[in-house]
Amino acid sequence: MPLLVNGARVDLARPTGDMIRAHPHLEEKAKLLRSQPAQIVEPKGLLYVQQREFAVTTPKDGSVSILGSDDATTCHIVVLRHTGAFDLQPEEVHLVTFCVTELNDREEQDIHFPIIYGIAVNVKTAEIFPATFPVKGPDEDLRSAHTLTGAPLTNIYDAKTEQLRIGPYFWGPFPHVDFWLEQDDAQILQNLSTSPLAEPPHFVSHIRSTLTFLKEHPFPSRSLFPDRKPRIYKKNEEGLWEQVCSDKI
Repeated sequence: MPLLVNGARVDLARPTGDMIRAHPHLEEKAKLLRSQPAQIVEPKGLLYVQQREFAVTTPKDGSVSILGSDDATTCHIVVLRHTGAFDLQPEEVHLVTFCVTELNDREEQDIHFPIIYGIAVNVKTAEIFPATFPVKGPDEDLRSAHTLTGAPLTNIYDAKTEQLRIGPYFWGPFPHVDFWLEQDDAQILQNLSTSPLAEPPHFVSHIRSTLTFLKEHPFPSRSLFPDRKPRIYKKNEEGLWEQVCSDKI
């Protein structure tokens, strides 16, 4: 998929700084995005996307009004907008907002931090804005365990049925899980983070929770997905995810 800025194709082999200098309006757009305070997005109408997940929906979705993700330090969050079947044909990608690397960086005592850790998109209006998410479920530990065990990029949402589908996921016993759970916070931060000096405060507790989940479920094929079927959720009348039985689908 060719990447274009103002109709001109971008040479992906060149440094990002060259592209920023060649297209100064990208810096202005990033500055505008950075200037917005992070909004707290509550669970109602939210579809939260974890690391190595993606979700696709349309403005006609009656269940989901906000897509979002956060805790990005060395990761990237990509928001794509399309009017047709994006995944069915090769398309040009027109870069509108670019807020990564030097455009999303602040320095404090020689340590670099992201300015924006999370992004949300209003699927009705296409507005994007900095955001944080108090609730990252459902099945936060399960989905994080899937990531920690080397998950590929995974689609979690069926826009036609408006269902969130988690799994089935399979892994073996996590190597040295007892060892890691015995380590202090500093060791976990230093060894299990790609950016130990820039992580949000809840990083270590999140990793501990995920490791504990992996210890409790060394064989998810037996304990979580014995029928080899996904865990399926739909939004209830309050706009919150509610697990539904397969025989009701």
